[in-house]
Amino acid sequence: MTIHIYGIKNCDTMKKALTWLQGQEKSYLFHDYRTDGLDEALLMSFVCALGWEALLNKRGTTFRNLSEEQKNNLNEHNAIKLMLENPAIIKRPLLCVDGAFHLGFKPEQYQGIF
Repeated sequence: MTIHIYGIKNCDTMKKALTWLQGQEKSYLFHDYRTDGLDEALLMSFVCALGWEALLNKRGTTFRNLSEEQKNNLNEHNAIKLMLENPAIIKRPLLCVDGAFHLGFKPEQYQGIF
């Protein structure tokens, strides 16, 4: 089983997900957008699997700090550009298990995946 988890290290939800994986003794590879970067090919694999609307975190500080013009002109092209420029705007954690993508973290959700 191949497990990749994507996000930002200092995010509280990420910390909960990583703690859960460690508690279940699951081996995983962690990709931190801030230290490991985010290229267009990787982001497009997320978009193809989940859709840009699902990936875009509209509840976070990064989204709230966007201009009204940016918020009002959201479409796939603009959202992808925003996510490449500001990976913190991507919902997290993004978990990939054997090629299947899952967004967010709840213990019961992860229990169902594994």
